[in-house]
Amino acid sequence: MDVSFSPEEEAFRKEVQDFIAETLPKLGKTSRRDFTTKEEFLAWHKALYARGWVAPHWPKQYGGAGWTVTQRYIFNEETAKAETPQTLPFGLSMVGPVIFTYGNEEQKKKFLPRILSGEDWWCQGYSEPGAGSDLASLKTRAVLEGDHYVVNGQKTWTTLAQFADWIFCLVRTNPDVKSQEGITFLLIDMKTPGITVKPIITMEGGHEVNEVFFDNVKVPIENRIGEENKGWTYAKFLLVNERSGIAGVSRSKKNIERLKEIASAETVDGKPLVSTDEFARKIAEVEIDLAALEYTELRTLAEEAKGRFAGPQSSILKIKGTEIQQRITELIVEAIGYYAYPNERGFGDNEYPPGPDYAVGEAGVYFNWRKASIYGGSNEIQHNIIAKAVLGL
Repeated sequence: MDVSFSPEEEAFRKEVQDFIAETLPKLGKTSRRDFTTKEEFLAWHKALYARGWVAPHWPKQYGGAGWTVTQRYIFNEETAKAETPQTLPFGLSMVGPVIFTYGNEEQKKKFLPRILSGEDWWCQGYSEPGAGSDLASLKTRAVLEGDHYVVNGQKTWTTLAQFADWIFCLVRTNPDVKSQEGITFLLIDMKTPGITVKPIITMEGGHEVNEVFFDNVKVPIENRIGEENKGWTYAKFLLVNERSGIAGVSRSKKNIERLKEIASAETVDGKPLVSTDEFARKIAEVEIDLAALEYTELRTLAEEAKGRFAGPQSSILKIKGTEIQQRITELIVEAIGYYAYPNERGFGDNEYPPGPDYAVGEAGVYFNWRKASIYGGSNEIQHNIIAKAVLGL
């Protein structure tokens, strides 16, 4: 595999680097760790939108950058190195491609420009209390009455629903057929009467996910994507995009750099932790795994450049990507030791936490990343997909 870059591609890398160096300071931020509010994330989104870079993987005809897979790879590398915030995937990487692939012209005109501009903030209505990895068992019901669907039910683990303007939802429209065959894909305005959002506070104390309740919520039929009872097709298409993006190779490379910095600052018997045989071995193991994942991602991108859809191979990226992300957070907490105790600034304690600044918040990051092997379809389910669809078992 040739992984060298052409002069034109290196020139593009320099253009991305210059843009980041010029833009982040104007936003009053230096890295993604400084971005905490909806407004701050949208500021970065809008800066990318103004440059025409907010949707690297969208076709140009719909307002995307129209980049090659190599340009997208370079962009991801450079934004990870600079620790820029990530654009939220729900509109740009998930429902946007569903709309421009399966939506009608009116839906494209209505929704795509507002996703690009950041005017509409989207969330995902897939998981339910009894339908997570077994998503096809969902029970949120939609009944067609005239020109509206009436939706009743509950979604859970809905990321950032407290900020969302719209939610894309899988709903059951036919309970009398095979479970995958009775599902419909709806776009629902979060301001519609009958929608209630309740926070779920995660174990590190953050409000990232929510429960969303639907009580006789009326959804116009024109907000249905494609055909009734064909939503499973669109849902699978969306999940392939989600699982490929979860791999997070570039971000993991940056986090390994951070791990090494911390392990260089921490000492054992007066010796940097990073130079001890045991911890050096642990870092080397995760670096080897990440290198293998990166080449797997590059092969997937090469196939995509030839017009071949990633399909179930995206499950490989999802499994290994999330396992590596979790392993890096484990090693960071291990390196910090007892100073990684989850004592956060600003959580009702006016005492300055003991230990180095780099220890602050790392326990919370560790706890939060336990979710990575579950969302997007649990890794156990991904193993089943690979066994069936890739290996033919």
